Amino acid sequence: MNNRIDKAAGKRPRNLIRSRFKLSRLPEVEAFTASLPFDRRLFHHDIRGSIAHARMLAKTGLVSKAQADRMIKGLKRIEREIEAGDFIFDPADEDIHLAIERRLTEIAGAAGARLHAARSRNDQVVLDLRMYLADEIAVVLGLLDRLKDSLIAVAEAHVETVMPGYTHLQRAQPVSLAHHVLAYIEMFSRDRERFAQTRERVRVMPLGAGALAATTLPIDRRAVAQELGFPRLTENSMDAVSDRDFAADFIFAAALCGVHISRMSEDIILWATAEFGFLQLPDEFSTGSSMMPQKKNPDLLELFRGKTGRLVGDLTALLTTLKGLPMAYNSDLQEDKERVFDALDTLKPMLDLMAKLWPRMTFDTQRMRAAAGDGALATDIAEELVSRGLPFRSAHEIVGRLVREAAAAGKRLEDLSDMELQRHCGAHAGSVRRRLSAEESLRRRQVIGGPSPAMVRRRLAQLKRQ
Repeated sequence: MNNRIDKAAGKRPRNLIRSRFKLSRLPEVEAFTASLPFDRRLFHHDIRGSIAHARMLAKTGLVSKAQADRMIKGLKRIEREIEAGDFIFDPADEDIHLAIERRLTEIAGAAGARLHAARSRNDQVVLDLRMYLADEIAVVLGLLDRLKDSLIAVAEAHVETVMPGYTHLQRAQPVSLAHHVLAYIEMFSRDRERFAQTRERVRVMPLGAGALAATTLPIDRRAVAQELGFPRLTENSMDAVSDRDFAADFIFAAALCGVHISRMSEDIILWATAEFGFLQLPDEFSTGSSMMPQKKNPDLLELFRGKTGRLVGDLTALLTTLKGLPMAYNSDLQEDKERVFDALDTLKPMLDLMAKLWPRMTFDTQRMRAAAGDGALATDIAEELVSRGLPFRSAHEIVGRLVREAAAAGKRLEDLSDMELQRHCGAHAGSVRRRLSAEESLRRRQVIGGPSPAMVRRRLAQLKRQ
């Protein structure tokens, strides 16, 4: 959008709200307090809200139908001007709301001057932000669905791809790549639920609250809400203009989703190292080194980690803004929009690019399998002994000695001889031997939520139905 600032006009547009003042504001004050440089992205929603307000004013008799028609025609013209880059903005307008109203009075004359009846910028701005955020959250939900679809496709291809699971970044027990990916699908599913719940809290109609104490004019709030698709109305005018819980809800959901992307990025970064060697990053998602020709750097994933800090910072900034505000509206709340916009502009490309990355990665399944079989079956042995009647702590102690002896001999548990197994496990050595297989370990983990191929396929089927 290539909108122009009016620098050539000899006469600045008349400020609509400074009749109370004898002197104009200093230019530097105007520049510091203006939100127009960033809130202009709300213009579609401001015009939608104003059109609904104009129709309501005509319905209640506060303006004539002809006047409302002139308002609506003018507002649609303004929308086309902004879209085409022909709208002349001026810092004196302060924000997108006054810019549009000022232009409307130029186009529609006295009819345009009637639009702001029964409305304050306080309830107007929160209406615009709620409409904008409801639309944007719908986009985020779509991006999350695409990411989940991408992950489900990878998981379906690797239900039986064995790899080590880790605790404390130490090899712990065998899992499958599908099971590992499913862990992130569960996280993103919760993210989706949070965003959907936030969207319902966003979709509450505040217009009619006025500056803080509603209006004496006979308005019809429900008609406006119905036209704009709001299922509920705010129930307290002071809360309506000062509430930014919905923005904090959104940014919290965005920050937590970013944390999940950051954790996933760290796994991929580790797996792509020569030390792990579990996968190859696609060229089109990798960066070279300015000095070392052999390098293939995961810069995109590192930026995902770094930009998660922006999301956490946006949340901290908004909560800090809100924490000391007296009732009701205060200009501090102008800071909400930049935090919301930044969170959206940061999160959406992260979701989009991560969904495109996963199908393009190449996994070294043999190396993953070899790592999973290296001493990660100790718990399976202990549980086998428990199934044969031993107390778990006794089994734990037996297997601990077995692991110590194998490590001293430079062997894996799988490499121990029958005699060595029998020395520790007695009559159960034979059944223990049959458990020394990562594939067998996975197969037997039939608990709901476990990594067995049967349970993984069951969960994937559920997700696809959803």
